[in-house]
Amino acid sequence: MKRKLSSEATAAWIRLMRVPSRVLDCVEQDLKKAGYPPLAWYDALLELSRAPSGELRPVELERQMLIPQYSTSRLIDKLVDEGLAARRECKIDKRGQFVEITEAGRELQKKMWNAYSTAIDKHVGSKLSDADAARLCGLLDRLGCSCDDVKADAKSDTKAAPARDGVPAR
Repeated sequence: MKRKLSSEATAAWIRLMRVPSRVLDCVEQDLKKAGYPPLAWYDALLELSRAPSGELRPVELERQMLIPQYSTSRLIDKLVDEGLAARRECKIDKRGQFVEITEAGRELQKKMWNAYSTAIDKHVGSKLSDADAARLCGLLDRLGCSCDDVKADAKSDTKAAPARDGVPAR
């Protein structure tokens, strides 16, 4: 027998759709006020810095960041123009290329983390206890958004490699 959609599930859906946009807008504004580029720049630099050799193919970066190809291409162009990343030809496949984080990119990512982590705390951490945050992760896990990667990354980033502090890309 098919279950009827409850008003509670509908209300949860509406909140689930609205909250990410509103929180991300607030975080973006905080980064802008601190004089930093958009959050997507941080996300790309974080993913590149986490790659084993500091480089990814554009399609891999696209997959990690969950943004469309055309947005990834434009973002890479901006990062390269600013000297935060460099394109490198693939030696095996001459048509392919890698995007590699530069030292300037690593430095910006580290600096941005200070403002980003403050914004996360302001807009999420200060509003949820650790127990509430763990419960929210559990609920999101049930919807297919695993928080296990976030926990593992946060632990390894803060203890083993403080220069790579951060959270996974959106």
